[in-house]
Amino acid sequence: MAATPDMRASDGDRDRTAAALREHCAQGRLTMEEFQERLELVYQGRTYGDLQKLTADLPDIDLQARPVPVPAPAPGAVQGPTEAQKGLKAAWATWAGAVAVCTVIWAMSDFGGYFWPMWVAGPWGAILLVSTIFGSNPKNRGSKG
Repeated sequence: MAATPDMRASDGDRDRTAAALREHCAQGRLTMEEFQERLELVYQGRTYGDLQKLTADLPDIDLQARPVPVPAPAPGAVQGPTEAQKGLKAAWATWAGAVAVCTVIWAMSDFGGYFWPMWVAGPWGAILLVSTIFGSNPKNRGSKG
């Protein structure tokens, strides 16, 4: 479906128009004052017609082919897990699986007797706990350099 001037524009359409205006300003076709005025109108525009009026006196740029600018992540933004965090998660999952298998074997063999799986769970769990608390956070390692 071809875009008509009456169709509503999306945020991506407004961002592409703003990017086109930035390029025209950088190439000297617009003064900074004209650019600022038009940029304000871009984000107030609701339809393709509103956006087309802002670029009607400029050379054509295919707005659909222009990439939408991706904003930089805000400082302190939540990011995905690091490789160290993924590794620790895998280590804890392996520990839990091994302890579960040992506990099932203990329960099937001499339920109520000496709980020998503690020798698997305890030392290994203590090492993982120390690694989790002190080993995965670069801030806790001190500076090397």
